[in-house]
Amino acid sequence: MSDAAVSTATNAASDDRFDQMISSLSSKTFVEGLVLPAIGILVFLMLWQFSANRIDTSLGKFPGPVQVWEQVQNLGEEHTRERDKEVSFYQRQEERNARKLVKNADAEIKWRKYTGKPTFIDQIFTSLLTVAAGFLIANFIAIPLGIVCGLSAGMYKAMNPIIQVFKPVSPLAWLPLVTMVVSATYTVDDPMFDKAFLNSAITVALCCLWPTLINTTVGVAGIDRDLVNVSRVMALYPMVHVRKIVVPAAIPMIFTGLRLSLATGWMVLIAAEMLAQNPGLGKFVWDEFQNGSSNSLGRIMVAVLAIGLIGFMLDKLMLTLQKRVSWDKSAVLR
Repeated sequence: MSDAAVSTATNAASDDRFDQMISSLSSKTFVEGLVLPAIGILVFLMLWQFSANRIDTSLGKFPGPVQVWEQVQNLGEEHTRERDKEVSFYQRQEERNARKLVKNADAEIKWRKYTGKPTFIDQIFTSLLTVAAGFLIANFIAIPLGIVCGLSAGMYKAMNPIIQVFKPVSPLAWLPLVTMVVSATYTVDDPMFDKAFLNSAITVALCCLWPTLINTTVGVAGIDRDLVNVSRVMALYPMVHVRKIVVPAAIPMIFTGLRLSLATGWMVLIAAEMLAQNPGLGKFVWDEFQNGSSNSLGRIMVAVLAIGLIGFMLDKLMLTLQKRVSWDKSAVLR
């Protein structure tokens, strides 16, 4: 056999092995990425339906997946009807003001804001806005303070008792205090933010800053000593040292804290809205519970699933952000 024939046969065999490897990897990715999650969801739905058929409550049967899906559709239709009412309201107002101006060009025109009942989707966006505000407030405090505590052992020893005392405090304990303080101090005539919004956002901030603070401290304190020595040799200024050495090295731990804080803040928000009757998903759940109609359980289950799915998506958002800003692109993040 000639050298050319041998080379051709070898290349063909290599190509076959490569194709088999790619096919194997693709099959494994497909199974792990789609098939296994689909099986898990299917098993969950079957167990849910099986259990729901055997649970009787004062409001009737516990809702199964079919009943919950019906309520999803009903809530969507309610949102559409409410938006149509809002559009009609502003159209009538505009037509009325136009007629006034035709009769009298100097007539005083008044614009009233639509005050219809917030829908389920409206309350989702309200909760998202509130948790985002509380999360940002918490991190504005937690990350800088965590860096300082990680760099200074003395500062950490001074702060540690405060952290350990306030870290386990429930939002149900913080909320009355926050409400009283906001009511006493936020007394402007034309407020930029509603007091209910501030109450919920500050309560979220007070409860979710601790995971980020603790993880940032641990991440900064555990920086590789070689990196610290390099910074000393290069005689970096303190702020340059923090920006070039400390923050990049502590990114994994910082984002671990951010993910924990966001999950904590989302849970805290729902409890705060339910207790204080502030607008949002928590208030929606409480209102449906108090309503006691035949559809209430199904609507509450819709809210429960929405809360869980939103929490899942928020965590994935933070994970994606961590992958983009992390210097170690080969690290396995879950």
